[in-house]
Amino acid sequence: MGGTSGTGGILVGTCSWTDRALVASGWYPSGRRDAEGRLRYYAERFPVVEVDATYYALPSARNSALWAERTPDGFRFDVKAFSLLTGHPTRAEALPAGLRAAGRGRVEPDEGLLDEVWERFAGALAPLRRADRLGTLLFQFPPWFAPGPRAEARLARCAERTRGWPVAVEFRHPDWWREDRRAATTDLLTGLDMSAVAVDMTQTLPTSLPPVTPVTSPRLAVARFHGRSPDWGTGTKEAKFRHTYTEPELTEWVPRLHAMARRADQLHVLFNNCCADAAVHAAESMRRLLGARTGADHAAEIAAEGEGPAH
Repeated sequence: MGGTSGTGGILVGTCSWTDRALVASGWYPSGRRDAEGRLRYYAERFPVVEVDATYYALPSARNSALWAERTPDGFRFDVKAFSLLTGHPTRAEALPAGLRAAGRGRVEPDEGLLDEVWERFAGALAPLRRADRLGTLLFQFPPWFAPGPRAEARLARCAERTRGWPVAVEFRHPDWWREDRRAATTDLLTGLDMSAVAVDMTQTLPTSLPPVTPVTSPRLAVARFHGRSPDWGTGTKEAKFRHTYTEPELTEWVPRLHAMARRADQLHVLFNNCCADAAVHAAESMRRLLGARTGADHAAEIAAEGEGPAH
């Protein structure tokens, strides 16, 4: 696998720039708190962000175009797949009106509906892709998505449906990365050309994902930091992700992340401890520890590369 020996290919950011707790924290300065101002301010500080709203509802092409317009060349959006595409419970109200069956409640999808949802999802993200702002599509599978023939068939169908798109996969069932199965999972994702997602979380629960760092695509490696709350499996969203990373907790990941970066063209490091401004401060600390660039530095470097030598 080809990669980079320096830090230019390491992009550090957070798992949302619109989270209500972040907006309410005061991190965005006065005059930069409207939709355009927030994204431009964020992109000056970080070169990558995850879009989580697309998990809850299908995105729109208009929003994708606005995101591209408001960010510099080289900025990357990692976009979470819509819940129906990853087998999570999805209410009919989350679908566009034309795709809702009669009645309300949870959707029971068939392959035809999944294909239609994927086509609409992909179409809405086309402006991001045309503008070269799309980092990856993140397929975060549910905790009950356990290893086995049915899951592998689902992954293969996902790879077929998303052919030509960059895809990263995060498992929430720990058996995928148990020591006796780790090599098989790595081989499976490598064969499907999907990037594996490394996870940091508490290690005190039966459902804890081990802190393994697989790299299954030469193009992209991904690490997501969820915090280390003991309420991961049972608490509210705030309880699950409430954690302030200490410097020793971040430092223990530095050699792992550098090793991942050497095996891929780009590494995305994303913080999901989304309570108040904890994620942005953790990302700032990790960026410093890794020697990675700010959003403005990364944009300037991309612009300089684009100018090239004079002819």
